Amino acid sequence: MTALKAVTASKGARRRMVTVAALAAGAALALSGCGAGQISQTAAQVAAVNGNHADINKISLRNVHIVYPGEGYNNAQGGKALIALSVINNSESVPDELTSITTDLGPVKITGPAGDAKFEIAPQQTVVAGASTEHGAAKPDAHDATPTTGHGAPATGDKPSQDPAAKPATIEISGLTRDITPGLTYAVKFNFKQGGTIQVQVPVDAGTGTERHESDKSGAAEPAKGGH
Repeated sequence: MTALKAVTASKGARRRMVTVAALAAGAALALSGCGAGQISQTAAQVAAVNGNHADINKISLRNVHIVYPGEGYNNAQGGKALIALSVINNSESVPDELTSITTDLGPVKITGPAGDAKFEIAPQQTVVAGASTEHGAAKPDAHDATPTTGHGAPATGDKPSQDPAAKPATIEISGLTRDITPGLTYAVKFNFKQGGTIQVQVPVDAGTGTERHESDKSGAAEPAKGGH
């Protein structure tokens, strides 16, 4: 009888050891899975920037985005939209020109700074395209309009410094083939006379205003509630 109890106790101990080992292995796998998920999500995150950027030969495109709807630009199918960006010519001696822009969003009209027929970029200079404040849209940030070298450092030159956003060029898409939606990007090709052609996935400026737009289908705004 004593020998039988000893054998039974030994089998019970082994079963408990197997159960504990299985639980420990399961916990290790669960922890490993969580860690891998966090690493994967972190790797997929991108900086919250307003526009995209690209480089081709001596030309740099900075803060490329479709402007948030403003006066004259509704970003809706059949309407118009505006592209804003800074174009930097890093060459020390060769001028360049943005000759055309193509996208399946619709035909694009380019107007140079101060209404010039050509969108020319002199050596070591920047041309800003956007909307003036009279169109209700913000112009590109000033720091995006600083000429740079091919390595991203400020370009040097003996030409007097001027505000390239003072008289911005305009890049207008008309007859939109579909609605332009914030949060999405749209393929746009920029064709330069010297630099060549580059395609950029252009995001849409989501805007920073908090104004509430009401219609006959929207109820009255609720009063703000206090809280901690």
